[in-house]
Amino acid sequence: MSRPGPHGLLAVIDMQRVFAEPDSPWAAPRFTEAADGVRRLLPAFAEHVTFTRFLAPEKPVGAWRAYYEQWPFALRPPHDRLWELVDELAPHARHLVDAPTFGKWTPELAERVGPEGRLVLAGVSTDCCVLSTALAAADAGAEVRVVADACAGADEASHAKALQVMDLYRPLIRVVTVAEVLAGVSAGNA
Repeated sequence: MSRPGPHGLLAVIDMQRVFAEPDSPWAAPRFTEAADGVRRLLPAFAEHVTFTRFLAPEKPVGAWRAYYEQWPFALRPPHDRLWELVDELAPHARHLVDAPTFGKWTPELAERVGPEGRLVLAGVSTDCCVLSTALAAADAGAEVRVVADACAGADEASHAKALQVMDLYRPLIRVVTVAEVLAGVSAGNA
């Protein structure tokens, strides 16, 4: 496995049907805008991209039991259509990490980033899975960039609040735009 280049590894968090389809209880209202930002980022990162998927556990344990009592529609097997990446992005998912947790900072993702690497985050939901991933990665020592206009939250206010909270963690976490990332990649220092 090759290590990410100087601009890091792009992790595209949970761009799945469950967050894209308007009739889903978990629909992110600005999913389409986030997907557009992701599409713009993909060429700059080439093979240094990992997609993630949130999956329900076979049998919830601990506090997850109460969570799935609140969201019983989501207790579906991993192969269910609900958990698929959206059609427009699925062909780009050459590397995929699945996790039954909000945070996607798994050992596999950590290995792809490397011990002193840079993680660039995009996807959904800013106020849940992106936030959980960013904080864990920063705690582990990764330099984290959250691409605001390539993310979408449960609603606009939650998206904005999550970005504000993450930006409080500077310099460990920085909130950036697609244009800033692409300008940095062009200059060789995203």
